[in-house]
Amino acid sequence: MIDSQAVKNTCNAGVESKVFCFYKATNGIKRHLAVDSLGFPFFTHCTKANVSDDQGLIEMFTENIDYFKSKPMNVPKITILLDNGYHPDRIRQELEKIYPQIMSKIKFELSDKPTKAEKASVGKSGFVPIKARWVIERSNAWVERCKILVKNFEKTLFNASTKLNLCFLRLLLIRLAEN
Repeated sequence: MIDSQAVKNTCNAGVESKVFCFYKATNGIKRHLAVDSLGFPFFTHCTKANVSDDQGLIEMFTENIDYFKSKPMNVPKITILLDNGYHPDRIRQELEKIYPQIMSKIKFELSDKPTKAEKASVGKSGFVPIKARWVIERSNAWVERCKILVKNFEKTLFNASTKLNLCFLRLLLIRLAEN
């Protein structure tokens, strides 16, 4: 599952990340996460807030293209669940420019978005969790439990990405220690 999260800057954040995202009405950065079915990260990537979700995903995959190149052809494709803010056809075209065989190893699937009628039929309104999408939202919530990641304090995007990775590393170590 892949999603992005807009995060506000503090006054200490670097000039590199002081950009306004009109879609999410946030002055800050975007954190792009690719997680497994348990919510643990495959890839993380931080961009300026005005970078589109599609472009952030393309940059994240480009940085980690060796993972896809090393995946054998004879194993099943990785299904990547996207929300409706992504455009799979555009992403597919851009990724094939970088690595032409990538679509033989992955496939994109848009998550269902319940209509107002479907919500009403089950007696719900407003936000309704979408099957399987809650996993990535839970991962975003785990990140926000790290006090240092509630807002962007970092001067560079590299530092912001490093802090995000350290947060997940800490979480994984805690889970391992519990067993």
